[in-house]
Amino acid sequence: MTSLPRNAGPVKLGLVIDLDICVGCHACAVNCKEWNTSGHSAPLTDSDPYGADPSGVWFNRIHTFEVVNEAGDSRTVHFPKSCLHCEEAPCVTVCPTGASYKRQEDGIVLVNAEACIGCKLCSWACPYGAREYDEDVGVMKKCTLCVDKIYNENLDPRSRAPACVSTCPAGARHFGDLGDPQSEVSLLVAARGGYELMPEQECKPVNRYLPPRPKRQTPAVDSGAALQPATPEGEAAGLLARWVDRVLSR
Repeated sequence: MTSLPRNAGPVKLGLVIDLDICVGCHACAVNCKEWNTSGHSAPLTDSDPYGADPSGVWFNRIHTFEVVNEAGDSRTVHFPKSCLHCEEAPCVTVCPTGASYKRQEDGIVLVNAEACIGCKLCSWACPYGAREYDEDVGVMKKCTLCVDKIYNENLDPRSRAPACVSTCPAGARHFGDLGDPQSEVSLLVAARGGYELMPEQECKPVNRYLPPRPKRQTPAVDSGAALQPATPEGEAAGLLARWVDRVLSR
């Protein structure tokens, strides 16, 4: 794959999502829709939302999988996915008008709706399926990391986070500078073995996922044995990564 221009700035704003505690409640998707339908890329249109064949623009979508390991043990994993704000974003490279661009100051990938011609080349180039085509206005839209929220000085500093992060009831979503190895999100990724999605695509996504922790065996009632991991941490992470990669590459 040809090397693409990288973000020259030191800051890489992005998300860290903990798959171990995401409960699949869709609160992140709903609040994302509510904030952004009147925000930077407004409106996020819908077609027949309460009918038999609804469609619309959603920046954040949650996929749910049943993951089964080699021992036959299964668990349900909820996998939220939005734009990963790649360092080497193919959506930016293929855009014929320059409507898709990556900000130098913070690494956020955005779309200039005034320059977008709706050719959909960016959606074909994105290996993660993170682009959303707005049929009503004929342009591509995507996650902005809520740029109009995270830099809003009228808000309390604690509220200057993407809508999906602010609303997560389980605390499964984290936001920060992944370009700083000492930031809270970077330290969390290092501690939990966070990984990037589909690294073989060489897009260098900024967002990271924290793998589900392995199930723990229930000890016998009278044994007094300590809880032991049913599988190694790496096995659980690798199993999920292979499963998600397989699904998304279909």
